[in-house]
Amino acid sequence: MELFEHQRQTELQKQAPLAARMRPCTLDEFVGQEPIVGEGRLLRRAIEADRLFSSLIFWGAPGTGKTTLAMIIANLTRARFARLNAVLDGVADLRRVVQEAKERLGMYGERTILLVDEIHRWNKAQQDGLLPVVEDGTIILIGATTENPYFYVIAPLVSRSRVFRFESLGTEEILALLQRALADEERGYGALTIEADADALAHLAEMAGGDVRSALNALELAVESTPPDENGVRHITLAVAEESIQQRALQYDKSGDEHYDTISAFIKSIRGSDADAALYYLAKMVQAGEDPRFIMRRLLILAAEDVGLASPMAISVVAGCAQALEWVGLPEGQYHLAEATLYLATAPKSNSVGAYWQALRYLEEHGYQAPPIYLRDKTQVFKGALREHYDRTLGERAAYKSPHDAPTGWVAQRYLPEGVPGGWFKPKGHGYEQRILDTLKFMREHGKK
Repeated sequence: MELFEHQRQTELQKQAPLAARMRPCTLDEFVGQEPIVGEGRLLRRAIEADRLFSSLIFWGAPGTGKTTLAMIIANLTRARFARLNAVLDGVADLRRVVQEAKERLGMYGERTILLVDEIHRWNKAQQDGLLPVVEDGTIILIGATTENPYFYVIAPLVSRSRVFRFESLGTEEILALLQRALADEERGYGALTIEADADALAHLAEMAGGDVRSALNALELAVESTPPDENGVRHITLAVAEESIQQRALQYDKSGDEHYDTISAFIKSIRGSDADAALYYLAKMVQAGEDPRFIMRRLLILAAEDVGLASPMAISVVAGCAQALEWVGLPEGQYHLAEATLYLATAPKSNSVGAYWQALRYLEEHGYQAPPIYLRDKTQVFKGALREHYDRTLGERAAYKSPHDAPTGWVAQRYLPEGVPGGWFKPKGHGYEQRILDTLKFMREHGKK
């Protein structure tokens, strides 16, 4: 690196945000992700021995250490390290890196490790450009992504890589990093006299929502905006901390993993009749800006899929709440989201309506069979000679029997085509379905076949 470039990088480092300055440089400084790089773990051993031969994909929420771990690998490896950002760099940049990697490998036997930040931003054609050089070992890829790589990274690239999922850091881990930033004289605020109250730091750690970058940014704002007193002391109180991070950082992407994970937990909590859990996930989605219509659509589906005939009024209640939400809008519409959620969570459950899909599957596998002749439209079927043939050969045995003519309102009669077994609808007897079971029992006892 040239002298002027080195000076420029040094100056940039000094002026960088606290979160960038405090980025760990070694594995010992790295906090969190113990299952991935804890003492004795496979990846840690490979990094320390500089024996990284398999491409890697780091997948996790922002601020969990994906890029940081990649940069630590860059500091420890003897291989040439290159970095691209899928938001800013395209195919031309990738070709340049690949060409340089081939030349270094051919001339000096030097490997190249390439970090691609936000790799999910590249389209299929751009990701395809990595396949040949990853396949032949010219480049060892480290892809960092906030999105599920099994959905957003092409399958051939995933199959050639080890995928590591990064979890959000805990409050205690974030608190330790905040204290490190206050103590570090070179990269942090150790050269200043700062008194940070324990409850202030705890508030920053809790409100960060597992995002280290968010916590460090809030600490930086608190320190830089607090003037020193007459003794040169900057006092970070709880009030200052609350001003610096006024709303908890929610890890949520309306088209990403958190979107799907949260709605999945929401639906399963309602299905499991846990009203508190359902409200918790509902509140998260609303606070994170999820489309309330999307939530209500899922509730309408659940009203039929998971409650169904166990509580036939469920669909009416949720449909009414959906209409009210359209009329009222947010924020008052949160009452209607909550009412629909609570009704479904506390209602008896049955998935017997799913019998429809079994009938559909049977139809797809065996084809359609015409209904018994006595169920067909007489105006179209029973004309002239056909009617005469029907009366002569089938007679009363095949005559349609109207349930209204029976005292009970029901008669024993086959409605399915011959050879179609049926038996798909199996109510579980929860809630209103007990009355349905009683009806079915009556029909069986009186000759239904």
